[in-house]
Amino acid sequence: MKMMDCVEVIVEKETYARDGVHKGMHGWICFEQRTEGYWLVNFPQCGEKDDIAEISIREEDLKEIPIMYAIVNEQIKAKFDALPPRKNDAGDDTGDNASYMV
Repeated sequence: MKMMDCVEVIVEKETYARDGVHKGMHGWICFEQRTEGYWLVNFPQCGEKDDIAEISIREEDLKEIPIMYAIVNEQIKAKFDALPPRKNDAGDDTGDNASYMV
């Protein structure tokens, strides 16, 4: 893999989910070199919307794809946003569904 390659996340991990990144999301490698087995990957949305995240992903958790579709990210994000609010250990709503896992 190299900078600007389009990639798909092929696993669901809590560390990625905390940043709103889930299995099936598309991104692009945005740093020219791998660091300790990780690539810095940007996960965009369509148009002028803020990116979902820009995080380090293990190389074995990615597969190279020919074309990236940001709409896929929006569809996956919408599924998680539609879930009921998570509760913390005290039973209070956290208002954060990003770390839900599939």
